[in-house]
Amino acid sequence: MKFSKTTLPALAGFFDVAKLKKEKEELEQQMAVKDFWSDPDKAKTVGGRHSFITKEIEQLEFLQKEINELLALAEEAELKGEDGLWPEIEAQYNGFKKQFDALEFLKLFAGRYDQHDAIMAIHAGAGGTEAQDWAEMLLRMYLRFCERKGFSARVVDKSMGGEAGVKSVTLEINGHFVYGWLKSEAGVHRLVRISPFDAEKMRHTSFALVEILPVIDEVEIVIDPKELRIDTFLSSGHGGQSVQTTYSAVRVVHLPTGITVSCQNERSQQQNKEIAMKILRGKLHVLAEAERQKEKQKIRGEFKEAAWGNQIRSYVLHPYKMVKDTRTQHETSDPQTVLDGELEPFIEAYLRLAK
Repeated sequence: MKFSKTTLPALAGFFDVAKLKKEKEELEQQMAVKDFWSDPDKAKTVGGRHSFITKEIEQLEFLQKEINELLALAEEAELKGEDGLWPEIEAQYNGFKKQFDALEFLKLFAGRYDQHDAIMAIHAGAGGTEAQDWAEMLLRMYLRFCERKGFSARVVDKSMGGEAGVKSVTLEINGHFVYGWLKSEAGVHRLVRISPFDAEKMRHTSFALVEILPVIDEVEIVIDPKELRIDTFLSSGHGGQSVQTTYSAVRVVHLPTGITVSCQNERSQQQNKEIAMKILRGKLHVLAEAERQKEKQKIRGEFKEAAWGNQIRSYVLHPYKMVKDTRTQHETSDPQTVLDGELEPFIEAYLRLAK
């Protein structure tokens, strides 16, 4: 086995380190501004991006250095006819290739908001307790996924089911490329199983809708306060003596679109309002994107309404075991692993298809 410049990954040509260094300098200039830390949300976003880029540059430069050294060793072994070195060279090459593939995967996160944090909302479909239990199973699945990726996730609004499960739940998720990782999960998820709530042990089909919204800065989507109706109501979130004594819960209605957002899990009215506005900006972005895609698809004759029947993924637990994504056709016969949060293969298949 012989190595050359065509067999060893040419990282410098694939990853523009110079461009990353330029972006790092620009971020450092922003961070050096006197009142930079007066806006905590912006400071967190800029600081997180700077930290990520710094680490990425270090990884790329280290990997490029190691690969160049391995290439020199391979050329020397070939020149001197030292065949005994090839197994070690090949082993090192395979190790570098895995690192390269992991870094290459990040190139799939090329969307405008892929590096942003995200808001996730899960809504139970029709079907009462069955659907509400399925919504809670999805909540557990995504929380497990967030743990795997090192993301932080917190509930900002939750409506419990009557007997079990949740009617709806909203999460704020923070981390690197959160929206890029999770945007593939938006849509209807279908579950087929023997119901644990059915005394006759009949097979049931349940649906839940997952929304994924990017967290967008105020300067990117400006909302006219005159277009909002803001209502306050008694929170039913935290326990303790303060429950039902203050109107801390907030409901925001965007009058032009009719979009309604509510939040009640924070302790202050201002905090709930800030989170509600984050969600509203995300919903307005998704609405605008949907309209643009709708027009494009109509022109091509491909438009299909996003309705409950158009599920993106099916999770079958009975009479056989399978999880299948209807968009990519990626599937597995191990649904428990998926429900435990191992979503990377499905997400990667979607990102590569969408590229």
